[in-house]
Amino acid sequence: MRNKRSRRGLTLVELIVSFTILMLLSTMILPMARFRVRREKERELRLALAEIRHAIDKYKDACDYGQLGAESKKIDSECYPETLEALVEGVKAAGAQDKKIKFLRRIPRDPFTGRREWGMRNVKDDPGSSSWGGSHVFDVYSKTFDKAPDGTAYADW
Repeated sequence: MRNKRSRRGLTLVELIVSFTILMLLSTMILPMARFRVRREKERELRLALAEIRHAIDKYKDACDYGQLGAESKKIDSECYPETLEALVEGVKAAGAQDKKIKFLRRIPRDPFTGRREWGMRNVKDDPGSSSWGGSHVFDVYSKTFDKAPDGTAYADW
């Protein structure tokens, strides 16, 4: 009877071995989890940039074909939206009293900054600049200073 009672539970050596194995497994899994989270953010960034750029292109096409009201064809705008908010709020359609054409439901969130704020460039801005010349939005970029694993800045995507 005494033999059964003394054999309950784990010995100290068994506990040490178990915790060592557990630590080794967790140190191998943690970098893989971080890598996966980073890849998911990169995918979300690509999708958000593509969505905004597609909306800017649709706005430009609609303006070029005369589907938008006169206020969209300002001299300096070159048929690009003045702000990203204009894509969400909509632009008055040509010839219609109360009809607005909307190009985005909402401004996508930047997965790296966590905000719905994007860096903007107009046609006259240098492609590598981080300042916006104003007047219209030709392109967008992420405001994060992080870099991808290949060394390129996410702001250059």
